[in-house]
Amino acid sequence: MTKIGIISDTHGCFDNKLKEFLKDTDQIWHAGDFGNIYIADQIASFKPLIGVYGNIDDYTVRLAYPQFQFFSCEEMKILMTHIGGYPKRYNPELMIKIKELKPDIVVCGHSHILKVMFDKTLNHLHINPGAAGNYGFHPVRTAIRITIDQNTVTDMEVGEWKREAANY
Repeated sequence: MTKIGIISDTHGCFDNKLKEFLKDTDQIWHAGDFGNIYIADQIASFKPLIGVYGNIDDYTVRLAYPQFQFFSCEEMKILMTHIGGYPKRYNPELMIKIKELKPDIVVCGHSHILKVMFDKTLNHLHINPGAAGNYGFHPVRTAIRITIDQNTVTDMEVGEWKREAANY
């Protein structure tokens, strides 16, 4: 059994609210737009981290994290990228990977809109954790916790916090 924290679009924010929500997880998956390499390093020093770069991430983040991650957790295959779309409207690059790799879970970011749905056509769970940072149009910051037990996702929880003024 593995407890996972899923975040995206931190845009330079990894504060105590996120740390408190993620403290009991075994690892964190970050679906891009860290904001900078220092935030990525901060998250990686807090919990084991699997991440991808996002469209706002600079070359230092892009050197450390790929555009796509494909990995296993328990008995499930995970595919993660930043700009992925959602069921019936996937980014063409992601659609090629989905058809080739046949993941059980697809994790994307970018939209700043939390969305979890099962893609019946391509047979996987689609997860977008929304935006965990303060920068963007979203009024509420969000993150997700799940438990993966062999080949089953259980105990999904959503964390929500009021967005604070970003000081950029």
